[in-house]
Parts: sequence; C-alpha cells; structure tokens
Amino acid sequence: MKPSSSTLMALGAIALWGTLASLGVSLSHVPPFLLTGLALLVGSLIALPLSGFKLQRWRVPLPTLALGVYGLFGFHFLLFVALRHAPPVQANLVNYLWPLLMVVLAPVFLVGLTLRWRHIVGALLGFAGAAVAILGAADASIQSSTQGGGWSWGYLPALGSAFIWASYSLLTQRVPAFPTAAIGGFALVSGLLALLCHVLMEPAAQLSLRDGLLVVVMGLGPMGAAFFLWDRALKTGDARHIGLLSYLTPLASTMLLMVVSGRSLTWAIGLAAVLIIGGAWLGGTKKQA
Repeated sequence: MKPSSSTLMALGAIALWGTLASLGVSLSHVPPFLLTGLALLVGSLIALPLSGFKLQRWRVPLPTLALGVYGLFGFHFLLFVALRHAPPVQANLVNYLWPLLMVVLAPVFLVGLTLRWRHIVGALLGFAGAAVAILGAADASIQSSTQGGGWSWGYLPALGSAFIWASYSLLTQRVPAFPTAAIGGFALVSGLLALLCHVLMEPAAQLSLRDGLLVVVMGLGPMGAAFFLWDRALKTGDARHIGLLSYLTPLASTMLLMVVSGRSLTWAIGLAAVLIIGGAWLGGTKKQA
C-alpha cells in the first residue's frame, strides 16, 4: 500500500530535522539565539512563493499568530536554556519526549480522537528507541566534560520545550483554518524575537562566508521547509500516527552525525531502528472492522 501524502510530507519534515544537529555542530561557534533568528528569517522567505508573493496571505487572526510564535519561538527558547543548564545529551533526550506527548495528548486537544493500547505501546517503543539512539551515540568525552547525573533545573525547560512543540502541533488543528503560507509570518516574528534575545543576552558575533551559507541551508531546510511540510502533514493526516513517525527524527539526526564524524554504526543504532520503526508501525496500524 502506497504511503499517504501526509505521511510523505511528515517524513520530509523529519528528514530535514535530521540534519539540524549536524548543521548545528558546524555552527556551534555562533550564538544560539543569533543562529535561530537568522535561520528563521531565511525560512520565512519560503512562504513568499507559496503565497504568490502576496504578504496579505500571511495575515491570520492574532490568536493564531500568537500560537505560531508560541510554537516556533517558545520551543527554541526553552531548548537553548535547557542545553545551557543541564547535561546536553540528557536535556536533548528529555526534549524528545515531544513525539510521545503528541500521541498521548492528541485525545485531550483534539475532539473525536481516542487513545488505544496500540498508540500507548507504540509511543513507549518509540521513546525507548529515541533513548537508545541518543544515549547510545553519546560521545564519552563529551559526557565526561559535562556535569554528571542527578537532578538539574535545566530539565524543566527541556520538558517545557517538549510540551510546547507537542501542544503547538495539535492546537494548529483547533484554531480557524489558515494557509500554510502563514507559517512564514510565524517564522518572521519568531526570528525577530530570537534576534532581540541575541542583542539582550548574547555577545556580538561576526559570521564568515561559510557560516552565512550554512545558515541559509539551515533556514531553507530544518528551520524552514520542514515547518511548512509539518503543517501540511498535520492538516491532512492523523496526528497520532504523525507523532509516532516523529521518533525517526533523533534516529536520523544521530545516524547523520555518525556519518559526518566518521563513526561506525553500532548495535545501539540498530536496536533503535527496530524500536522506532516498530513503534511507528504499531501506532499507525488501523483498527480492523
């Protein structure tokens, strides 16, 4: 059976998000809010051809714009705070609770959806796979240079970022219908807010030509086109199934990082692939009549 268009669009967004970590490593010397702001501004430009170069098509009711800024800006703001105040690997793992939260919260935010046993089991399998993928690929030297285990308040904003993206993804289906091109407005306002945070909270920085090119790639890909594909997938597909497919994001991100860094595949990545794909398949299986 051929995959639906919503599944293909969700997989497209996931594939683009899988490149974000590798691009982020290449731009790790750029202050995070500056990087986020510039990338989101570049990403907003994708909406121009989608709207026929008519900015009035970006216009949405104020509550809808607030929801978009809540999702795009709030998610990145809390994630960067978490990565500064908690061990990065563990904070990233907590952040990847968002696909699980998306599946579990779907019946809470969306009318007419119910959570069945296969969704719960599939979500747990997917989260286990994400944990194996991230922790299994963690560099021992990085782990040894960061703070050790135990509680850190930075886990709270990491959990908050996970909740924001899950709830944003679901709530976009509760507000009045808006064109996908309006995501450009969300990204524009969010990018400007991120740049304001850079001015207020981060030291000034100069970008090289290479940095600028990579920022453009990031903006057009994982922080641009991915948002538009994600929005279309959510508008036309089952949020529970799409949430489960999202577990492919940490797997794709980790595997690409291993290729870029020259590291070989491990048993952990293989196990993660089985858990993630199995969870997505189980959660996406339709109930038989």
